[in-house]
Amino acid sequence: MKSFTPLFQSRILILSAASVLTLCACNPTSHPKNEGSTTTAATVNGTVISESRVDLLVKQGVAQGQPESPDMRKKIIDQLSLQLLIAQEAIKKGMDKQPDVLDQIDLTRQSILANAFVQDYLKSSPVGEDTLKAEYEKIKVQMGGSEYKARHILLEREAEAKAIILQLKKNPKSFDSLAKAKSKDAGSKTSGGDLGWFDPHTMVPEFGAAVAKLAKGQFTEEPVKSQFGYHVIMLDDSRAKVIPPLDQIKPQLQQQIQQENLKKLFDDMKMKAKIEISKVVLSAKLPTESIKPDDKSKLGEVASKPIK
Repeated sequence: MKSFTPLFQSRILILSAASVLTLCACNPTSHPKNEGSTTTAATVNGTVISESRVDLLVKQGVAQGQPESPDMRKKIIDQLSLQLLIAQEAIKKGMDKQPDVLDQIDLTRQSILANAFVQDYLKSSPVGEDTLKAEYEKIKVQMGGSEYKARHILLEREAEAKAIILQLKKNPKSFDSLAKAKSKDAGSKTSGGDLGWFDPHTMVPEFGAAVAKLAKGQFTEEPVKSQFGYHVIMLDDSRAKVIPPLDQIKPQLQQQIQQENLKKLFDDMKMKAKIEISKVVLSAKLPTESIKPDDKSKLGEVASKPIK
């Protein structure tokens, strides 16, 4: 059976504190020894850690549910100080000039800027009430109709399903025992084939269509073939779907619309941009010497997985 995906599920890009810490600590020479009007939270070998940087991480911690406290600030300053100290040692070794390190710093900066753009867009482009109401009406149409409570017996061969149907015609009450004895669906056979309440659209098409044609207490008189085998289905009950009121789903609906608007914006940006991908880079492989023997099997596993 197809698994059900919530209609209002959405994702929002989130900036992690770890990314900020990495960027803050990677290049201490960019912090002047005296930042003028900026309040100093600490100094490490004369390099300033500004209070604004500490405030940024405090704000992120609070957003993740951590209570703000002097102890929290002290831990953040300790962590920033240690990372800055380690970064200073890395610079002494010339690591800030290494190409791979520079690439990581640039990627982190790029990620932060992209997330900042997204957060700014979400704040500056609120969804209006008229748009929310219009989208809600569309959803009401999509979610309209009935949901069903049914049982089924899954069999490998059509002849087996027809034999079950003949037994049910003699004794419809035997459905429970037949499902427990004959069904190949391990998930429902122990409960007599009970599937609970479901939207027919969340099932494979053949199953959903067959259920929608049944009356309460009726079973399919012909086997229903799907990719899983042959089904014998009995409808226990049906009811109209209950659509939640707009006020109840407004936050999720607003997020969904914003995500759709973001996708349209990004698609438009990509369409207008000149993006050229080198075929040489696409076919490039990691240098053999950079791969440890223990890693070769892992690389094979990764290569065999489809790109999503």
